Amino acid sequence: MRPRPRLAVTLGDVRGIGPEIILKAAASREVRDAADLVLIGPAGAGVDVDEQTGRWREGDHSAANAGRFAGRAIERAVALALEGEVDGIVTAPLDKAALLAGGYSYPGHTEMLATLTGRRVAMMLAATKPAAGSTNPLRVVLATTHLPLRDVVAAVTRTAIVEAARVTRRGLQEWFGIAEPRIALCALNPHSGDGGRFGREDDEVLRPAAEEAGISGPFPADTVFVRAMRGAFDAVIAPYHDVGMTAIKVASFGSAVNVTLGLPFPRCSPDHGTALDIAGKGVADPSSMIAATMSCAEIARRIGSARATEEKV
Repeated sequence: MRPRPRLAVTLGDVRGIGPEIILKAAASREVRDAADLVLIGPAGAGVDVDEQTGRWREGDHSAANAGRFAGRAIERAVALALEGEVDGIVTAPLDKAALLAGGYSYPGHTEMLATLTGRRVAMMLAATKPAAGSTNPLRVVLATTHLPLRDVVAAVTRTAIVEAARVTRRGLQEWFGIAEPRIALCALNPHSGDGGRFGREDDEVLRPAAEEAGISGPFPADTVFVRAMRGAFDAVIAPYHDVGMTAIKVASFGSAVNVTLGLPFPRCSPDHGTALDIAGKGVADPSSMIAATMSCAEIARRIGSARATEEKV
């Protein structure tokens, strides 16, 4: 076990604020004390980033080149993690359209990481501290990720929910130290369908899935997240992207962290996007990148301690 976790940090879309917030995070004392960072960028990518400002200075500034760079950096970081050269990965934001233009047909980091590792994963947004007036930090897991809304109903299957619950339970136990996680399922329809008046999916799909998975719910979206923040649940599984992401970002934007559960190593990222409109202006807030790095380091330490204990036994 290393004295401090070694974390690979990918620069994300270098047209955005990724390089700037990474440099700011790396310069903070709390990050320096918590982990050793390995900045990842593929050789020969044609990207020249100013080490002081994070600006992309020279080279091809097209979306395709930025996406190609981002994709190759993720591949390299995953390879290092699988080889045991680093203990976890922290990823700066990428632009999904640029990623596609660069030759990577993944909707985002989560799906790419699942493919590269061959694992069933789940996207979790976790607050690093309770919101004002709350007692618990909110954690939200998505049963489905980046899909058009019209495709959500077909994708919210019994299997999808049961798998999300399985990955969530194990992640909360092994990565967050919660021995008996209390997990709730957010309903798909208003008022959980209100006895079928607003849809049958909650009664016919979500409720049986929750029972099979050993979790609570489904509960209406307009109350379940508040209940979790008041201490009733350790995590909420949301049926689709925006209902879950809206809840966590309203509650904890800037202090929440994206965690990919189910990987053989921890991966964390900030809770925001590339912010192309403010890139290179020196005004980007590194708070969420710092939180992501600290969270990844903490998870890596917990994993390392558990492995060391197993080896002694």
